[in-house]
Amino acid sequence: MDTTQLRAQARRHLGPHFTRKDTWDSDFPIFVRGEGSYLIDTEGDRYLDGLAGLFCVNMGHGRGDIAQAASDQLNTLAYASNWGSAHPPAIAAATLIADLAPGDLNTTFFVNSGSEAVETALKFARQYFRSQGQPQRTKIISRDMAYHGTTMGALSVTQLPKIKEPFGELLPGIRSVPNTLGFTGDCGPVEDLDCFAAFERVILEEGPETVAAIFAEPVQNGRGALVAPDGYWPALRALCDKYGILLVSDEVICSFGRLGHFFGYGLTGVVPDMVTFAKGSTSGYAPLGGMIVREKLVTELFNSSKGGVFTHGATWGGHPVSTAVAVANITAMRDENVLGNVQAQGPKIKEALESLKNAHRCVKAVRGTGFFYAIELMADSYSGREFTEAESLKVLREVLPESFKRTKVILRGDDRGATMLMISPPLVADAEVLNELLHGVDAMLNDVEKAVQP
Repeated sequence: MDTTQLRAQARRHLGPHFTRKDTWDSDFPIFVRGEGSYLIDTEGDRYLDGLAGLFCVNMGHGRGDIAQAASDQLNTLAYASNWGSAHPPAIAAATLIADLAPGDLNTTFFVNSGSEAVETALKFARQYFRSQGQPQRTKIISRDMAYHGTTMGALSVTQLPKIKEPFGELLPGIRSVPNTLGFTGDCGPVEDLDCFAAFERVILEEGPETVAAIFAEPVQNGRGALVAPDGYWPALRALCDKYGILLVSDEVICSFGRLGHFFGYGLTGVVPDMVTFAKGSTSGYAPLGGMIVREKLVTELFNSSKGGVFTHGATWGGHPVSTAVAVANITAMRDENVLGNVQAQGPKIKEALESLKNAHRCVKAVRGTGFFYAIELMADSYSGREFTEAESLKVLREVLPESFKRTKVILRGDDRGATMLMISPPLVADAEVLNELLHGVDAMLNDVEKAVQP
C-alpha cells in the first residue's frame, strides 16, 4: 500500500492524539522503521528524532536486545496479573527500580502510562490520609502551566487551561502557585522568592490539615524546561514535612536519564514521598508507567484499621512483557553508561544553544539541563518585540512544521505560555548526531526570522 492510501486510511479510521484537523489533512509522515536516533518513513527519508518520540525513546530506536527481551517473555508468559499473585519480570523490574531510587522509595505500583501514574499518586495520597484518620486531606497544589496528564484526576492537577476547558468541571480542591520561570541558579534565599513563598501562603489559606500533596516536576516541561533555583527543592521538602503534606515528584519525563540521572534526586538532592514515572522506563518499547512510594507510607496504609489494601489496580498493570522490557532497557542504560553520555554532552548542548541565541534575534531564552531544553522565541530580542498572536500561530502551525520536513529533524513547537521549540534527543545520541540536530535548529531559527520581520 502506498503512502497516499495509508494516509487516507489513517484519516478515516485512526483517531489522532492532540492533532489539529489541518495537520491531519496535510501530508504527514508515516514512519515504518527506527534506527538509533533516526526514524525512516514510507518514502525512505531519514528523520533525526530530536524529541526522542515524546521524550521517551531514551535508548534509541531499533535495539535488538530490548526487542528480544519482549519476544522471550511473550514466548514464556504473555500475561499474568499482580492481583494476589506475581511473576518474575514485574518482581525484577520493581527490585531494580528500588535499587536505583533514592532513600526508602522501595515499592513500585505499575500502571501503563504517565497519566495513570499521576492518577495512582492522587489515589494513594487520598487513601493514605483516610487510613490515618485524616479524611479531610484531599486538596492538591501544583504549579502554573504544569502538565501532569490527561485522565480526569491527572488533568485536574494539570494547570494548562487550554486542555482543561473542553471537559468542564474537574476535581475540586486543586490550587496553583507560580512556577519558577525567571528563577534558576543562585537567586538568594529561596524563601524570599514568590515562586516558593506562594506554597505556604496557599497552604495556610486552605488550612494545612486539608492539603494532601504537592505535585512538581524536577524540571517543569510546561512553559519550557524550567529548572528551579538553588535551594528550592530542599525548602519544599522541609515545608511538606512542616505541615504533614506528601511531596510528589512527577518524573514522567525527567526520570531514567533525561536529566543525566536515574531519578530527579540527582538534580534536586531531595527524596520525595512518591515518584511518578513512565516514558524512559521502557524507552517507549512497551507501555509502562508507575508510582514509586516510600516504604514507610505503604506500611502505615497496610497496617491501619482502614487499610490492608491499596484499592486500585489495572488489568495491564505490571504486564509481563512491559516489565521484561523495562528490565532490559534500564539494565542496558546502566551497563552502557548512558547517563555518563548525558552528563558529558548535556553542557555542550547548552553551550551550543546559547551560541545560537546570540546569533539569532528570534531567540528570547534557552532553558533546560541534561538532554532536555526549550528555546523560547520572539520577533526581535534586540528591540524586545514579542510575536503578535498571528505571528505566533504562523510560526507554530506553518514555519516550524515545514522546517521539520525540510531539515529532516523532528522537534516540537510548543504554545504553552509562549512560542517555544522543545528539544529532547535520545540519550544515546553522540557528538555527531547532536551536531546534526544543532545544525537543524540553526536552520529552523533562520526560517523563523525569514517569516517574521523584526
